[in-house]
Amino acid sequence: MKPSTNRMINRIKSVYMFINQQGIVTTQELVEEFGTTPRTIQRDLNVLAYNDLVKSPSRGKWTTTQKKVRITS
Repeated sequence: MKPSTNRMINRIKSVYMFINQQGIVTTQELVEEFGTTPRTIQRDLNVLAYNDLVKSPSRGKWTTTQKKVRITS
C-alpha cells in the first residue's frame, strides 16, 4: 500500500473515532482538530458516509451511525 493511502486510511479512522467520542461535531471542528483543509475533511466524511458510518443530522454537523464497527490497527 502506498504511504499516502496509508495516511489517508489512518486519518479517516481517526476522524471516525473523534466523531464517535464527541457525539456531534462540525466540519470546522474536524478541520481544526486534524489540521487539514475543509476539502480533505469533506472527502473523508464522504468515505465514512458512503460506508454508512457517519451521518449529517443537519448541515455541517456530523455524528456516527449505529452500524457496528471493528477498528484494527
